[in-house]
Amino acid sequence: MKIRELVESDRQVWQELFAGYLVFYKTELTNSQIDLTWERILDSTYNLYGKVAEINGALKGITHYSYQPSTWAPIDYCYLEDLYVDPENRGAGIGRALIESVKDEAVAHGSSRLYWNTDVTNTTARKLYDSFTLESGKIQYRVSLSD
Repeated sequence: MKIRELVESDRQVWQELFAGYLVFYKTELTNSQIDLTWERILDSTYNLYGKVAEINGALKGITHYSYQPSTWAPIDYCYLEDLYVDPENRGAGIGRALIESVKDEAVAHGSSRLYWNTDVTNTTARKLYDSFTLESGKIQYRVSLSD
């Protein structure tokens, strides 16, 4: 397995994996938002990064992350926003490898924390996440600011 940064030629498979992620979370994005996300990931000046897990030349998982300043720490946090592994390849260590790769990037960047959110009902993924650390006990509230 190889974990690497996303590149332009990954677009089609990335979009298929990202679509699976959106279906899992029962949400939809417009094509223009998907295009914008892709452009942001590839833009070296934008604070959004993407990695892919590649096995025998085939992409099997993706993750997206960014860095965020904090009022609670002198250095920023790394937020792992999305993590998705092709359902046929789950349980093979791909999710763990993607998280470890982002963790390594965050350490190299000088971040003081790596964190992510998941649904309380995502029990399969939570087994993996709990092997890194216990959940924070925080509840996330969301106020939509646009339609």
